[in-house]
Amino acid sequence: MSKFPLKPFQFGLLCLSVALMIILTVSTPSLSISANSSPIKIARPTWDTGWFQAEVLKLLLEDLGYEVKGPITRTTENFYRDAAQGDVDLWANSWLPNFEQYHEQPDVQDKVEAVGFIEKGGALQGYMVDKPSADRLDIKSIADFKDPKIAQEFDTDGNGKAELIGCNVDWSCAAAIEHHLEVYGLEDTVEQVQGDYSPLMSDAVAQYQQGQPLLFYNWTPNWTLGRLQPGKDTMWLEVPFPSLLEEQAHLEKQTTIAQLPGCASEPCNIGFPPNDIRIVANTAFLEARPDVRKLLELLEIPLADIAAQNALMLAGEGENADIIRHAQTWIKDHRSQVTPWLRLAKDAAIDQGQANQTSPLEETEEAGGNEDLNAKVTQRPTLKVATQRFEPFVTYEQREYGGFSIELWEMIAEEMGVDYQLYGVNSIAKLLDDIEREEADVGITGINITSERERALDFSLPYYSTGLQILVPVNASGETPNLMTKILSAFISPKLYLGIGGFILVLLLIAHVIWWTERKHNSDFPQTYLQGIWEAFWWAAVTVTTVGYGDKTPKRFFGRVFGLIWMCAGYFVFAFFTASVATTFTIQELQGDINNLEDLFGRRVATVTHSSAVTYLQNQRMAAVEYDTKEDAFLALQSEEVEAFVYDAPILEHYASHDGKGQTQVVGAVFDNLSYGLAVPLESPYRKEINVALLKLMEDGTYEQLRQKWFG
Repeated sequence: MSKFPLKPFQFGLLCLSVALMIILTVSTPSLSISANSSPIKIARPTWDTGWFQAEVLKLLLEDLGYEVKGPITRTTENFYRDAAQGDVDLWANSWLPNFEQYHEQPDVQDKVEAVGFIEKGGALQGYMVDKPSADRLDIKSIADFKDPKIAQEFDTDGNGKAELIGCNVDWSCAAAIEHHLEVYGLEDTVEQVQGDYSPLMSDAVAQYQQGQPLLFYNWTPNWTLGRLQPGKDTMWLEVPFPSLLEEQAHLEKQTTIAQLPGCASEPCNIGFPPNDIRIVANTAFLEARPDVRKLLELLEIPLADIAAQNALMLAGEGENADIIRHAQTWIKDHRSQVTPWLRLAKDAAIDQGQANQTSPLEETEEAGGNEDLNAKVTQRPTLKVATQRFEPFVTYEQREYGGFSIELWEMIAEEMGVDYQLYGVNSIAKLLDDIEREEADVGITGINITSERERALDFSLPYYSTGLQILVPVNASGETPNLMTKILSAFISPKLYLGIGGFILVLLLIAHVIWWTERKHNSDFPQTYLQGIWEAFWWAAVTVTTVGYGDKTPKRFFGRVFGLIWMCAGYFVFAFFTASVATTFTIQELQGDINNLEDLFGRRVATVTHSSAVTYLQNQRMAAVEYDTKEDAFLALQSEEVEAFVYDAPILEHYASHDGKGQTQVVGAVFDNLSYGLAVPLESPYRKEINVALLKLMEDGTYEQLRQKWFG
């Protein structure tokens, strides 16, 4: 018997097959994109109005199969440097041609490239005026403000100059605006108002709503477009001739825009070149990932969608979790576009046989740990303090920050013996990011201390313990109405008379039907219109309430059938009417009886979307009417759309003692407790000093005096 069960040629064939399988296994590229790929490192800009694009891009890259780190925040200059070095791979926030100077730097040139267009030509800058003033004063150009009479209409401080809401001091557009004021001869009649742009524009929107003239610099995409629509609320202003700063002088021929909504001229010279919002990435990174390149070439986000998301951030949805949710919602709503993008991107990788290639770039430590970029500063003569408008803790009036938290910080800084520079941000996410990156030394607003935030930041001792509370309406005297007042209120309630009016209309309709049927054959329903309708109305009323007195009865077959139908249907109509009246009296009886959380069950309760109150009420199995902003919820309470408003206690207390004084009151104890603190970077050298100063203010009574001033 042979030692080998296989014949020589069979054994040779088996060896050949095994060898072939080994060769194919080694040489065939894997179709798994992420299995052997190093994580993609994505960046985002320091302006939080661009963070939405970064989150959309991150989610799409994850859908493509990649692990993505970040986004990590970078200044424009630092992003280009880090992208050229391979420390980050890409971002979605380059304004071109504005950022051309960075592409031309020797250390950057040929190492990064722009790819795709998030928004082509949609990033505009220019000057705007409210439409009522433009129509009334025939304003079409910024040069019209050379007229002192026109300038005086926009002068609020009495110095004879129109106030142009401009840029923050450290923004590049501030220099461009000053250049325009000089070359257009406007220095004697117009002054640029500089401060924190978002609160300035929030005040400007309120100013417009009050019918006051408004002149401001604007750019797109921006949340202001949703509040002040070009062509409807505002108008773009032309410039008399193009004139740019020296570094952009070669773009002067590009400042004219065709078919610009809200401009009186066609085409419209707005004085600034339009920009494309583009993705910029490391060139070697793109060459190694053809699927990513293809996705970036296809990705587009409409300008209106970016502006709408920015408006949500301003309305209170400014946490990082909110921005991520906005991006997830956008992708879900645009799945019909996104799916083909991803399919084409994967096809691009397969076509080039590179789906398994990893980036040749060395993975570097995420920027949060880079000591050269975020070096710990142990001593600074002046602290940089970030804040966000959050009344009454942080207010912004007359271009000055105030409020309980700001005044408390002023006292703490005095105790510490330090100076500080205060600046504002749009969202809580931006504020916390600045602290984490050590761009700011202290963060001040109503910052809730949570375990999640403690992982990335440090906090001072809590300086305000609060929670949720309930706001309800009261009468003018602030007392609970007596029985007679409740009855009178019910009788003057519009809902009562709407119910009565609806019932009368139904009776009139029935009266016309029975009169038309019986008028020629039944003397109980005279043929003359007025008398006949009156008798028919009487019949309809007594039939539905008492099933008739018998003094009037239909005689024709159709009339009797209709009468039977009305008797049956009328039972339900009358029941509905009596229930409506009873409900009106019941509601009046119940008003004023909300005193604690248990009283909210079965009531119409308002709160603000995505607030901690929403989560709490859901956990308590209480239905709530959600409003986008607290201002909308206050209006709903005043208009009786809701019976109570559940929200942060200090916000409600401040409203009840100011704008809602005499009309609303806070009831019940505080529930779902939370604490506010000052945010500082991890291992901040100032944390202990802040705590010592805060404790001293609490011990000597200064803190209590301040609390009484703001919250009573």
